[in-house]
Amino acid sequence: MKKSNKFWVMSGIVAALCLLLANPVSMRADETDTIAEGVYIGGIYVGGMTEEEAIAAVQTYMEEAKDVELTLLAGEQSISVTAEDLGIEFSDMSLIEEAMDVTRGGNLIKRYKDKKDLEHGDKVIDMRLSVNRDTVNALLEAEAEKLNQEAVDNGLIRENGEFVFIKGAQGIEVNVPESVAVIEAFVRDGWNGTAAEIELAAEIVEPRGSEEELSQITDLLGGYTTNYKDSNANRCTNISVAAGLINGTILYPGDEFSVADAIGPLDASNGYKLAGAYENGQTVESYGGGVCQVSSTLYNAVILAELEVTERSNHSMIVSYVKPSMDAAIAGDYKNLCFVNNQDLPIYIEGYTVGKDVFFNIYGHETRPANRVVTYESEIVSREDPGIQFVATGDPVGYIGVAQGAHVGYVARLWKVVTVDGVEESREIVNKSTYKSSPKIVNVGTATEDANVAAAIGAAIATGDEATVYAAVAPYAANASAILNPAPATPAVPETPADGGQPADGQ
Repeated sequence: MKKSNKFWVMSGIVAALCLLLANPVSMRADETDTIAEGVYIGGIYVGGMTEEEAIAAVQTYMEEAKDVELTLLAGEQSISVTAEDLGIEFSDMSLIEEAMDVTRGGNLIKRYKDKKDLEHGDKVIDMRLSVNRDTVNALLEAEAEKLNQEAVDNGLIRENGEFVFIKGAQGIEVNVPESVAVIEAFVRDGWNGTAAEIELAAEIVEPRGSEEELSQITDLLGGYTTNYKDSNANRCTNISVAAGLINGTILYPGDEFSVADAIGPLDASNGYKLAGAYENGQTVESYGGGVCQVSSTLYNAVILAELEVTERSNHSMIVSYVKPSMDAAIAGDYKNLCFVNNQDLPIYIEGYTVGKDVFFNIYGHETRPANRVVTYESEIVSREDPGIQFVATGDPVGYIGVAQGAHVGYVARLWKVVTVDGVEESREIVNKSTYKSSPKIVNVGTATEDANVAAAIGAAIATGDEATVYAAVAPYAANASAILNPAPATPAVPETPADGGQPADGQ
């Protein structure tokens, strides 16, 4: 049987050769300068075209294909791009020659086979397009945020003093190198130049924090509270908003927390109002004034929990709601409070206000010995009295008013003290802080038609002596449109501290 098959195959080949040899004239007549009828390159009909015409047809096709829309899919996410965006190109010009060779190139057997193929239908030559891998890689990297679907971590909420588990959701992350290969294969093997969808290579991202892991958050690692009883309504609002934005944060081992990122932006759109803040040694109105009391309260809870503080700045001037070196300022992009969860398990940050007290508690799994106690001591290293500054104004002679209270300057440091069974085991410096002094500023009216009076007031101001100035102004007080009694001469911290505006350094 095998011999019989070989015999018939050989007989067919011999018959074909005989036919071709018997008709040499007709075969030579087919060798023209045009492509045989019925030939396609991909979806482009090139039958009857010269080589130049075929090249032009392919170029026209590729020019039109630049704007064809392709949809890249990653789970429920997608983006639309064009062929041009992917750098799709036709660079294999040998296909033109392959088309020209149909029925006329190669040996006699190939020519005969080509002719028979065309008798039974069209001859399609794969177009073999390519993409620019660097272009596709850059596009996917740039669009990763739109294509990826972030996992929603499992979480907790605290209700009535108890933690309640909240289930998260899976995410999707595009595998860029594999997706480049997927796009390349799609274009090379199957794209016909029309709109299409391409499913990218993507991986499932599981949410962090199993119910078992989060159930171990049971212990108070550190807690702190400060009072803001003298704050106005706007400052109270700002403290409440900022504390609420931090409340409920879960940090997994190694996670870093940025207070500025969590509570920003400090503007009206985020619920903040204008309140007092420090800027260049003066108190100004700034959106978010008061948020530094939030960060300072949190800072003290963080150090009591012994988390790793990676960034902390003191205020430019002293504040009243915590002791020196126990504050943490928020200002623009140059002052922030950042810390890392250096524990082996997740921690939970609770922040809230009650009345005019702000609370922060950090919960986790306590591993420190019960007989080991951590406390912090503030030490004043030096003090600088601010003095007084008189400013001549265009108000009527007799007018005098305190524009800004005095702020004493300090250099301070914070000590961490560890005791075991009531005996001090260690004492180390946590930070050192320098607070600028700021003079009491008093505005003095000098406007009068009497040159002698104006000169006398000016001379008194020049002495810089408070008693001399008040004595010089006193005879003309009755003539002033407004009279403000001077503040106590003893320098004092302002009664209404206000933290953090942007870019102000919150007090």
